[in-house]
Amino acid sequence: MNTTTHTDHHRPVVALTLGDPAGIGPELIAKLLAQTDVCQRANVVLVGDPWLWEQGQQVAGLHVSVEPVDDLVDVRGRAHMEMPAFVAMNTVAPEQVHRGQAEAAGGTSVLKVLDACMDAALAHDIDAICFAPLNKFAMKLGGMKHEDELHHFATHLGVKNYFCEFNTLGHLWTSRVSSHVPLKDAAGLLDKGRIKDATRLIYRSLQANGIEAPKVAVAGFNPHNGDGGTCGREEIDIIAPAVKELNDEGLPVSGPYPADTIFLKARDGELDAIVTMYHDQGQIAIKLMGFSQGVTVQGGLPIPITTPAHGTAYDIAGRGSANVSAIANAFAIACRMGTALRTPV
Repeated sequence: MNTTTHTDHHRPVVALTLGDPAGIGPELIAKLLAQTDVCQRANVVLVGDPWLWEQGQQVAGLHVSVEPVDDLVDVRGRAHMEMPAFVAMNTVAPEQVHRGQAEAAGGTSVLKVLDACMDAALAHDIDAICFAPLNKFAMKLGGMKHEDELHHFATHLGVKNYFCEFNTLGHLWTSRVSSHVPLKDAAGLLDKGRIKDATRLIYRSLQANGIEAPKVAVAGFNPHNGDGGTCGREEIDIIAPAVKELNDEGLPVSGPYPADTIFLKARDGELDAIVTMYHDQGQIAIKLMGFSQGVTVQGGLPIPITTPAHGTAYDIAGRGSANVSAIANAFAIACRMGTALRTPV
């Protein structure tokens, strides 16, 4: 009997990928798809190598039924969504994968699957992507020309505007003015335009995630917020003027606040988001507050792309002990943002 209702076709189409084949990704996806409510929140499609999907289920000690579908273009119009769709790709052979090792074959596999999903997004066949952990070094060995996956995504999707990674933990989100660059270069990347772009982007993204009026604050750069200029003038010359200009354009953000205390406000529920000035300023705090729960959102792209904030965990790959919490959180964000931003059909 067809139990699908009209509203089922308004669910976002969310693509899941298995991540680096030598890591914990296949196991995590099996554990995620075994959760009973997953297919109630989205029209889910798993994309990847059949043998790798079977291996992930074996490692997890689970069996998850999927509906084979020939192509991503066929997913949105499915009559039955009680189980995930599965689009098979042959990107890597079992003998090319050595568990727990970053290798070119695994990186190439990740790129092929993610590129296919992004092509489907550009064609409006899917609304969001949630990918299992990948390894940047393996991807570079496998042909990635960019410093990280976010820049690869932005190039593939034709993004010309500002983009950056968001790291999230529960209801707290962070954005960055600079990201994967040497720390000695971070000060040179501070300017009012980048600070305003990072702030506007996270504000809009939180609204797409269901928060109507986000409480966003901006961190300082120097110790003690510069101590009135004695420890640096970036707060006086760059950051505070950027905050004022944002306020003048109607964005109710605050700051700059000392970076060593701003996360206390977030912990106590006073903030929804913090704009940080460089990578580890936010990452250390977020990971300390909940390493196994955090999510990375690729901000500024035309569709939501999410992933766990942790890595491939090569050291525990194949043991069946991977924690599913972060990828479950990443999937939930992809569903919410995919619903808010999905392409009308």
